[in-house]
Amino acid sequence: MSGGEVAGILVAVFWAILVSFLALVLVRLAQTLKATTKMVAEVSEQAVPLLADASATVRSAHTQLARVDAIAADVQEVTANASALSSTVSSAFGGPLVKVAAFGYGVRRAIGKKGEPEPKRTVVLGRTLPGARRGGRRNRRSKD
Repeated sequence: MSGGEVAGILVAVFWAILVSFLALVLVRLAQTLKATTKMVAEVSEQAVPLLADASATVRSAHTQLARVDAIAADVQEVTANASALSSTVSSAFGGPLVKVAAFGYGVRRAIGKKGEPEPKRTVVLGRTLPGARRGGRRNRRSKD
């Protein structure tokens, strides 16, 4: 055998080994692609019902939001009506009720002072000062 023949045999063996490795890689790649295809099919089978459920849920939420919007509008109208009613009652009865309360307070005070003697007045440098008030001044501090 000559050197050229030995080199040809070595190249042929090298190519055979290379083709074997490439065949092995291609077989592994084919297995990976089969597994990926199977997994994508399973995900698709599960995703379609989930998307249908999600769509139904979104539609239901939209319906509920429409109802809540209607309720909020009704509550706003009731609040406006209550505010108007409160304003009307306050303006119609507020003034007269304050006057009646002031009159009642004056009557109670007059009746309460009817039986008491005139408070003593003290003269200081030409001025008349009223006597001490009933009960005196209250302490402004809170009692603990």
